[in-house]
Formats: sequence, structure tokens, C-alpha cells
Amino acid sequence: MMSRQTLIAIGAAVVLGLVAVFIANSYLTRAQQKAYAGATTKVAVAAAPLAYGTDITPDKVRFVDYPNTSIPPGAFTNAQQLMPDGKKRVALMPIALNEPILTGKISAEGQGASIAALLPDGMRAASVRINDVSGVAGFVQPNDSVDVLITRQNPNEGNAQSTDVLLQNVRVIAIDQQAKNADGSPKVAKTATLEVAPLDAQKLALAQQVGDLGLVLRKPGEQNNPVVETVSLADLRYNVYGGARYPAPAVVGSFGGGLSGAISGAMNRSAAQIAAVSTPRPARRWTGVKAKPAMPVDPGKQIEVYRGVKSDQVKVGEYGR
Repeated sequence: MMSRQTLIAIGAAVVLGLVAVFIANSYLTRAQQKAYAGATTKVAVAAAPLAYGTDITPDKVRFVDYPNTSIPPGAFTNAQQLMPDGKKRVALMPIALNEPILTGKISAEGQGASIAALLPDGMRAASVRINDVSGVAGFVQPNDSVDVLITRQNPNEGNAQSTDVLLQNVRVIAIDQQAKNADGSPKVAKTATLEVAPLDAQKLALAQQVGDLGLVLRKPGEQNNPVVETVSLADLRYNVYGGARYPAPAVVGSFGGGLSGAISGAMNRSAAQIAAVSTPRPARRWTGVKAKPAMPVDPGKQIEVYRGVKSDQVKVGEYGR
């Protein structure tokens, strides 16, 4: 039977052994992590600029060393993974020189370029007919932002024509069948493919059946205009009674309260100007200076009148006789 001292010695040896194993394991783990962080991995990058629809071929791809801690998600680390035998891939968006080729920027194995792959979740691609006028003379390019106008006849008003803003701030995905022009030069197209919500796609389909559509270029990032009015034949003049009934962007804010304050202030000022012009002013007539009524005077009273340095007491009614 082992003595108590022997048991204590064995227990202490076991504890010290466990501590030594833990310290050694921690050191080796840190060394491995440090070695992995300092090492690099080959990552596929574009050897030349890749435009939308460009085939991914070996001559357009090269592999460069990336630190293991900086490899972007979706990167390809070998050629077989990126370009499987007999299955092509194409670029779905522009890829710059030396930019990593990621899974989200190219098509799936064996698939070609598809606009559907560029759509965000919940959005649709709808094509509309345009011409050289409604398409802003060919200056509408993919990725531009446009407003969609509709011009139609209103049967309730004797088929009078009017124009409304149908949609605002819509992104253009493609012009005709090109999602990106080669040189960016103006091109007169017949169709434009727009990125819209499902309900807006229904509006576009109906609008093409009842009227003519037009595109209006807008500045990227500009906020939607909350004031949208119908323009009819009666509004084809520029004066205080017709035309646009809300202020230009330059005067927004001069009345306070943002756009709503500017609209209210402009309308109130226009109403005041109209009232000032149309309301006749009453004519003024000169009546002369109105004399003050004479104060009653007691006939028996005397007043003191000075003549030079001499004063006299004169009864009321006798002065000036």
C-alpha cells in the first residue's frame, strides 16, 4: 500500500503534466496560426478588364498570391474550380484589371450572361417601347436613372390628351439587347429594360396599351418629387394661372418647411398677387382740411392781450374791433 506522501507526489506530477501539455498546445496553436497568417494562397484575378458578357477564358485570368487572412469570400483558388472542362462562365458585371474574380460577379457553370442574375431580390425586369424622342435621343444608357412619363387620352374629358408621371427613379438595366454599350456613345434604341417592382411592372404593361411612354433622365441619387401633377392642354402656357403649380427647386426652402412649405408659400404668394391685381382699389377724393369745431366761449370773460411789451385786458368778443 502506497504511503500518503507517494500519493501526493503522483498527484502533483499529474497536475504539472497537464499544465505542461496545455502550455505546449497553446504555443503550437499560436505558432500554427502565425504561420498560416504569414502564408499566402493563389487567387484568380482578371488579367484584363472584363465587360458584361465577356467569356472567362485562361488568357483573361491569372493567379496572384493573397495573404490567407485577406482572401475575399467567393474567390477561386484554382483554375479547375473557376473554369471547369466543357462549361463556360461569363462576367455578369464589369471586372477591373487585377480585381479578384468572385462567384457573385460571374455566371454559374455552363450558363451565359443573364439580366436576371443582376436583379436584386424582389425586383423584376420589364421592357418598354421607346423611340429617338421618348428615349432622350439615345442618351439613356444602362445603369442610368430615369422617370417614366405616360401620355394618353382621357375619354371622360372628350379624349383630351394629358401627361402623368408613371414611375420615378427607375434604373435602366439594358438598352435593346445590350446591358452595356461598348463605347458609351449615344445609340437610338427601340426598347429599354427597366428594373421595377412587380406592381410597377404591371403598370408598365398596361401603360403601353393605353398611351405612349417616355423616359426622362434624372440625376443619380436625387430624391423623388412628392408633388406629381397631371399636365393637360390647358397647362401649355407659362404664366401665373397655368403651367406648373409648384415652385422650382431653386426656391424650395425659401419659405421654410422644406418642399411642402415652399409649395404652400408659393401658392399663397401667387394667390395674393392675383388678388392684388384683380381687386379694384377705391378711388380717393380730396375733401380739404377739416376744420376743428369752435370751442364755446363765455362772453363775459376777459383775456389778456400783449401788444409789444404792453398788456391789456380785453373782454371776449371785443378783440380786433
